[in-house]
Amino acid sequence: MQTLLDTESAVKNRYGEAAGRRAPDLCCPVDYDPRYLEAIPQEVLERDYGCGDPSRYLNAGETVLDLGSGTGKICFIASQVVGPEGSVIGVDMTREMLEVARRNAPLVAERVGYANVSFRRGRIQDLALDLDLLDAELARRPVQDAEGALALEGLIERLRRESPLVADDSVDVVVSNCVLNLVAASYKRQLFAEIYRVLRRGGRAVISDIASDEPVPEHLRQDPELWSGCISGALTEDGFLEAFEQAGFHGIRILERQREPWRTVEGIEFRSLTVEAFKGKEGPCWERNQAVIYRGPFKEVLDDDGHRMERGKRYAVCDKTFKLYRQAPYREHFDFVEPRREIPLEDARPFDCTRTALRHPRETKGEDYDATTEAAGECCAPGTCC
Repeated sequence: MQTLLDTESAVKNRYGEAAGRRAPDLCCPVDYDPRYLEAIPQEVLERDYGCGDPSRYLNAGETVLDLGSGTGKICFIASQVVGPEGSVIGVDMTREMLEVARRNAPLVAERVGYANVSFRRGRIQDLALDLDLLDAELARRPVQDAEGALALEGLIERLRRESPLVADDSVDVVVSNCVLNLVAASYKRQLFAEIYRVLRRGGRAVISDIASDEPVPEHLRQDPELWSGCISGALTEDGFLEAFEQAGFHGIRILERQREPWRTVEGIEFRSLTVEAFKGKEGPCWERNQAVIYRGPFKEVLDDDGHRMERGKRYAVCDKTFKLYRQAPYREHFDFVEPRREIPLEDARPFDCTRTALRHPRETKGEDYDATTEAAGECCAPGTCC
């Protein structure tokens, strides 16, 4: 049975070696924007082990966390995308990779004209524990007996609580490039929960990883070489999306899916997927007489809260859902109907979000609405007449 220590040992050994010499079998071809590569030293570019480019979905001014940042390539690209008003944090557990990244960070900063990247040592499934801080504590107070081991457990919890590697609700975007499948299966749920924890409300994850078209059998999962090579720990394509859903994300969508498989092992295809998922659908539901109309093109859709909506019909939604749909990735798919008389939030009644109901136009216009108007202009649409 593959244990956490077996998995981490295989990953550390293989990627530690790959920090010193290029290992082309650890990556699949990715086309990065050449503008951002000019500022990155060749040593970093030659040791890039990824399967996608989540940095192309970032915006200026954002705070970005890169999980499994390796020698820093995605961090250094993201640094230029978010600009001097943004910031980038890279997290990796492999000392050799971090040494390369930290050594090259000042060179990149000098070339781009600002320093907005930092690198931290930790496990991506435990983003609260700063391994450098833990090493410093252990150097002062080495563990020598059972009492020391018990005290160590308390120390670790205190470090997580008082000096977290990445704080709750502190980043706008979590990115990752082909490392989530390096985490042991028993820690996958914790991994996605940690991504959710560190994101701010309204933040998002943009994750590139290798997924399989069918479940990976147990004998492949027990192969350390395949595990460290991004094969054994791969989730299925639908399981990858489901992991985000189980962690509480919404608006989950595939941004990119590699047409041809990167590798095929015993008839199972492994290919790169880039997935986007958003945080922030929790909260109270209030009735403010708002409605949404799904534009299509599908006959009906089902959202992450179980609301089933048919094309062209006017549906009652709570204030939270109304605001959520007005943001990415939903806004282009809906029309929004505001009430003629706004209901202040302090006067709003609770809304039952467990059901989906149509909204009669009189609920938004008002029962006493009795206006009669002339045509709103000579033409109904630019360049045409009614």
